[in-house]
Amino acid sequence: MFVDTHSHIYSEEFSSDRDDVIARGLFSGVNKIILPNIDSSTIKPLLDLAGSKPELFIPLIGLHPTSVKEDFRKELEIMEYWFNKRKFAGIGEIGIDLYWDKTFINEQVEAFRIQLRWAKKAGIPVVIHLRESFQEVIEIVEQEKEDSLRGVFHSFGGTTMQAEQIIDLGFKIGIGGIVTFKNSGLDGVVPNIKLEHILLETDSPWLAPVPHRGKRNESAYITAIAAKIAALHQITIEEVGRITTQNAKQLFGF
Repeated sequence: MFVDTHSHIYSEEFSSDRDDVIARGLFSGVNKIILPNIDSSTIKPLLDLAGSKPELFIPLIGLHPTSVKEDFRKELEIMEYWFNKRKFAGIGEIGIDLYWDKTFINEQVEAFRIQLRWAKKAGIPVVIHLRESFQEVIEIVEQEKEDSLRGVFHSFGGTTMQAEQIIDLGFKIGIGGIVTFKNSGLDGVVPNIKLEHILLETDSPWLAPVPHRGKRNESAYITAIAAKIAALHQITIEEVGRITTQNAKQLFGF
């Protein structure tokens, strides 16, 4: 019924009970989990997990913007090595993050452009991370735009106008636990976004939806996200699951 299009279940936060977390996700109707990478340190755990259940997990490769430092070129070389070594369903997560640290903004921009071009060349989608950087990211995507460039703006928390800009670029919008937060403002935005443009995601282990807010997030909680979207669109949760799953299949090609 559901695809969790963004989970870091390979991370250390799940080292003690990962099998239980997977089981709860399956029980909740999650039949695919997409795994975006962070940096060179996460490639092995990500690929090990994806290899353990290839029918469930879909791996991506990419360098997260908060991992872009002085050595970003070396990190990108490692990403490119793996990108050429095996098949990935997309490049991610990539983008620009100006919330935590603006020191390496120029390096973040360069790394973002390089990885967008990998995706264009390979004809696979990108998963875009942005925080305090919407305008910067939009401008770069517009400059790099070709028919082969597609993907999702992950963890959307913006305005209706920003959603329209994303859709006009041919990208999907990733909706996660933020939609359930009382003061997020998304309850006034999501009803204006057609379901055909939305992907469900958890961003596990972060951003757990209400009523689990403040706890470690996991794929099973995607039902709370889907239920909120269903209520906002005044449709059934099953319809949300059906349409968003089709959107994920179309984008990531599984």
